[in-house]
Amino acid sequence: MSASSIFQKASGSRRTRDDSRALLEDDPLSIPLETINPSPHPAHRRPEIASRIREYTGSRRSRSCELVIYLAILAGLLLVILLPRRSPPAPTPVKVYEGLLPCGSSSYSINNHTCYQGSFLCPVIDRKRTLKCGNDCYLLHEFSCDNGKLVQVQTPDPSEKPPTQDTSPEPCSQFYEHLSDPPYENYFIYDCSGASQVVVTSPLVGSDLKIISPRLLIAWPAGNSGIVAYFSPVNRVNGTLGIGLEKSNKNRTLGPLVGGVTGLLTLNSSAILDLAILGSIRTIREFIEGPSSLSPKIQDAIKIQQLPDGGIQLNRQWLDKTTETFLTFHSLNQTPISIRDGRPRFKEGTYVFNAWSNYPQLDQFETEDIFASGTMIPQNSSDIHSLTFLSYKTKFLAGAWRFLTYFGRDSLISLLLLRPILSEGDGGAVEAILGAAVERINSKDGSVCHEETIGDYASILNEQQGIDSTDPLCDYKMIDTDFFLLIAINEYFVHSAIGKTRRDAFFTRSASVLPENRGLSYGNLVLATAEKVMRLTADFEQSPVRENLIHLNRGQTVGQWRDSGDGLGGGRIPYDVNTALVPAALRSIASLSNNAFFPSHHDWETASNKRAVVWEDKTLSFFQINITAERAQDLVKNYVDVSRFPGDVNFSDLNSPVVFHGLALDGKNHQPIVKVMNTDDCFRLFLLNSTDQTQLSAFLSQVADNILRPFPLGLSTAVGLVVSNPAYGEESVDIKEFTESAYHGTVVWSWQLVMMAAGLEKQLGRCEFEQLAFCTDTALHGRVVEAYNHLWDLIDANGEHLRSEVWSWVYRDGGFQYTPLGALPPAAGQSPVESDIRQLWSLAFLAVKRNDVYTRVSQIQDSGPLKR
Repeated sequence: MSASSIFQKASGSRRTRDDSRALLEDDPLSIPLETINPSPHPAHRRPEIASRIREYTGSRRSRSCELVIYLAILAGLLLVILLPRRSPPAPTPVKVYEGLLPCGSSSYSINNHTCYQGSFLCPVIDRKRTLKCGNDCYLLHEFSCDNGKLVQVQTPDPSEKPPTQDTSPEPCSQFYEHLSDPPYENYFIYDCSGASQVVVTSPLVGSDLKIISPRLLIAWPAGNSGIVAYFSPVNRVNGTLGIGLEKSNKNRTLGPLVGGVTGLLTLNSSAILDLAILGSIRTIREFIEGPSSLSPKIQDAIKIQQLPDGGIQLNRQWLDKTTETFLTFHSLNQTPISIRDGRPRFKEGTYVFNAWSNYPQLDQFETEDIFASGTMIPQNSSDIHSLTFLSYKTKFLAGAWRFLTYFGRDSLISLLLLRPILSEGDGGAVEAILGAAVERINSKDGSVCHEETIGDYASILNEQQGIDSTDPLCDYKMIDTDFFLLIAINEYFVHSAIGKTRRDAFFTRSASVLPENRGLSYGNLVLATAEKVMRLTADFEQSPVRENLIHLNRGQTVGQWRDSGDGLGGGRIPYDVNTALVPAALRSIASLSNNAFFPSHHDWETASNKRAVVWEDKTLSFFQINITAERAQDLVKNYVDVSRFPGDVNFSDLNSPVVFHGLALDGKNHQPIVKVMNTDDCFRLFLLNSTDQTQLSAFLSQVADNILRPFPLGLSTAVGLVVSNPAYGEESVDIKEFTESAYHGTVVWSWQLVMMAAGLEKQLGRCEFEQLAFCTDTALHGRVVEAYNHLWDLIDANGEHLRSEVWSWVYRDGGFQYTPLGALPPAAGQSPVESDIRQLWSLAFLAVKRNDVYTRVSQIQDSGPLKR
């Protein structure tokens, strides 16, 4: 039955941001799994299992689905007899739908088979879905498929360390968590068969119904893939339909499927499934933050069918002609789901949903393997489980659900903040992060990949270029990631004892992820990045003028972490890149060269250090803004009037000049500087140890003042430091672009709080070992300590939000109150943007803690600089 009509509805109100961007329920998972027709195959098997799959599938033909089932079962029984007998692990505690689905003229169980093209069954082996290749089924780690023919995967290089032979059952982490962020309810579940996130959105009293509508979203790290289903009330009265998940047992709501998830969806009134998208999370994200139109080719490929029990199934084959995504609903009310005008209609009640994909699962880290030996791992910690959900042997993922794949900047910043507690060495977390970044370097010019494109979305983009390919692609438009990579490499391979021993093994490794890099050594790829940095930074050393600073790439409006269209206020020369990232990267190149990393450039140690001093000392002045107290008061009063800021503002607190560094240079309408106060001072605090004493003291003074002043005078609110304050912008910026509903507006980003805290502590800690002017200036040192303590007070007061990506506020009852960013209507002309409930770099508070030495400012004032 054609379903094109139900999947072509696209809301004209959905727009897209340019990102070219709780509550814990403990569950020990102690309830036995209830499955249908349990697979006869043992859970742990010898390497030759893929060959055996080929043997029993190679002779099958599509003449009879019953024959397919018969042979699969027979092969399974033979394998049980032939292979060493082992007791299978204890059943996984999950209750799945107790029924079978049709596959042609046969029926199958979700956890035991995958139905391809509506008539061809492939078995589940070792908790992995096998893929179809012609008339065969195969496991990806043993075979590939070339034009319908199986090709055995090449054996590993004999020079490489062979895998450890271990016949004991593999460990299997099992975890379930519910995180509430109304109107979004987030659920996470992972086990040996895959990892899933489910997000249920249901309008609340007071919700903006233009942006909050009933929605079920499922996201998978495997292939950065997922499903979204939008529902509307049959009565067409917005706000009357509420949806939610119901617990299937006393402990939790969801259960794992192989490569998917199952649960109970409740509807408080009759509903229509208006729109579904199956395939890529990137497609879903761009539609939600749209105006991204849905491709008819993608939507028309979604098939819908009525199931024998009155349920429905939606499925779509990806453009790779192999992967399929499935979604089924079954009524628990004995009420069939009808299909009218191509749209499924549900009565009020409870429905079992099953969602799964056959895309190969990622190799997830076991929790204990993420952390360095001796690290105290909190038990039943939401942060720990969230980090595990985002951590895989080949890459760490940026965030759930919107950025559930590799992002270079995010993972490298996370490494720098989390490094003290991350596992090192071969197979450790640090090298997984670094290896993922090096793998994706553009070998032609040394650019480091910002965001990878994989799975169905890679097929879409390749097809747009006239290429029939599933090869991954990379986005190279960001200018900051190049610098972060060199900083991170230096931190590990020069400053870590383990890293020093891993240098040769790591840099002689050959790349394998991107087709164009295959066979190139990691060392040559990193060298290309270092050469790019040296090339870009040379002119400013010779002539330190603004024209020679680092600009955004030509034709791009984004290039660093403020990667929304208005994030830099139209500026072209970012503050953070030029004043912090460039000199830090140059220092790293000098350090690496001193340790013989770049033998083809013997002069880099001296040349790079000399250049770094120029960038450290001569860039801040381009961005500095100094406003008299009287003028500052006038500007804030105007901001309050124009923005209709509802809070009380004590203008008398502005009794001294306001000093800060603007977001960027070369703004809109020929404005020389974007005069937006910001938190990007954290980069210089955290990455540099400046030596110009006068400049360092002045810099720390303005950092402390801006942290301590309440918004809109400064950056401080009860919900954290806002990352932007446009109150002093004058003609350089449109303050309507920097609101509490803008992605990089007057909102709070967790990782900026953690880097600011770590940076302040780093600078204060220098007083133990260096003779610095600010350390002996009692008033200034005390002011910096006061800012440090104030920042940590805000962090502690907002502990329940710290793991999320970004949040906003409403002003109510005389104060700032937390609200999810996605719950607010977007600013005029901007796109609605949601926040990830869990973000990789927001988990850095696992490693960055408050230093109690700096908790009493009075000690400093009475006794002088503190010693730790």
